[in-house]
Amino acid sequence: MGQPSIDLPSRLLRNLKPWLGAAHWRIAFSGGLDSTVLLHLLTTLAKTESLPALSALHVHHGLQAAADAWPAHCRSVCDGLGVPLQVAHVTVQKGASLERVARDARYAAFSAAIQLNDVLLTGQHRDDQAETLLFRLLRGAGVRGLSGMPAQRALGQGSLVRPLLDIPRAELEAYARAHGLRWIEDPSNQDRQFSRNYLRHQVMPLLTGRWSQAQASMARSAAHLREAQGLLDELAQIDLAQASVPGAFDWPGLPSLEFAAIARLSDARQRNALSHWLEPLTRLPDTDHWSGWNDLRDAGNDAAPVWRLADGELHRSAGRLWWLSGQWLLRPVVCGDWHEPSLALRLPDNGRVMFSGQTPVGPLHIRYRQGGEVMHLADRGHRDLKRLLNERAVPAFVRGRLPLLFRGEELLAVANLPGLDGNALEGWRLHWQPSDEDQGLR
Repeated sequence: MGQPSIDLPSRLLRNLKPWLGAAHWRIAFSGGLDSTVLLHLLTTLAKTESLPALSALHVHHGLQAAADAWPAHCRSVCDGLGVPLQVAHVTVQKGASLERVARDARYAAFSAAIQLNDVLLTGQHRDDQAETLLFRLLRGAGVRGLSGMPAQRALGQGSLVRPLLDIPRAELEAYARAHGLRWIEDPSNQDRQFSRNYLRHQVMPLLTGRWSQAQASMARSAAHLREAQGLLDELAQIDLAQASVPGAFDWPGLPSLEFAAIARLSDARQRNALSHWLEPLTRLPDTDHWSGWNDLRDAGNDAAPVWRLADGELHRSAGRLWWLSGQWLLRPVVCGDWHEPSLALRLPDNGRVMFSGQTPVGPLHIRYRQGGEVMHLADRGHRDLKRLLNERAVPAFVRGRLPLLFRGEELLAVANLPGLDGNALEGWRLHWQPSDEDQGLR
């Protein structure tokens, strides 16, 4: 057993220095060794240092009978240290990986609890970092995955910080025993059907028995890979800046890129730039599913191809790449007559329409394109709507959602398309505000 480090509190304080101005430090408190030591260290530091307000958050998953006693243990520890405790009960949905769905439920609870300028502190240590690297290596992860757990990242309205990542578990245990701390031993941590437990109990002892510095070396490799990932992120930002020029159809508010600027990059740079762009929008595909990008990229110019991903779709149309999710993936429902055209009309799953200027004489109603529509233009006579949309290079996915204003069977206007969106002589135009739901982050 190692000896407790005499400078452990000062090392922790140094790691947390950038976050001293936070509004609140919340400790993710499972009651296990790591979070117990972290909580004790922070309450000890708070006696001599000016720290943000401290509180603890315990997430109760309800996955095993033994866990029912843990909130009471955590409350006892927090009461003894004078730290407020919040207990969050979560429901873990069934999934292929119990570890993953439990983690997702836990971090959803963390994210919900974090307020503006709050910091959530977790107790992962250097041994955890080494296990993460090995686990992801065996799953075929790339540079991003092999860079391990970041020391800090955004979470909810605040930040997640792991201030113990450079400290080995043995040092934490020595500290706990020296200070007479009590902690929970989770029985599931011994269950070797879980991959991480198998690595921890079966594989790591063999590695450290042969190479005593294996965990330190692996954590160092993860740090090197984080630096490499940082360079890849910088390259992605350079490439995406070239592809982020405004387009003619920015008004739907959809994330989009100029296709040609991405397509002229090397294959590796294409994947790097798109991964960086897509990461906030969807769970990223594995290596095999990147073939969907190749199919979309290599399709003919008249194709309008689609790449379906976990949380939405990437479309290629009108010379751009478009990210569609949420209501943009639903077929809009025809809403019927527009009885009060002086008021905005809400369209099911498709935002709303409204007039500027005068209101045309009714009866009016909104439809969507079915094919074969014809529109009369004062200077050109009757023209096929399909041809008019082609002339304006309207993206394929927009065409079926564009609100069409009819009076009886006469097509009066196509919302938002200059020259087609109203009647200059009568002094009115039809405006469409697409769905105002958040098109951004999952």
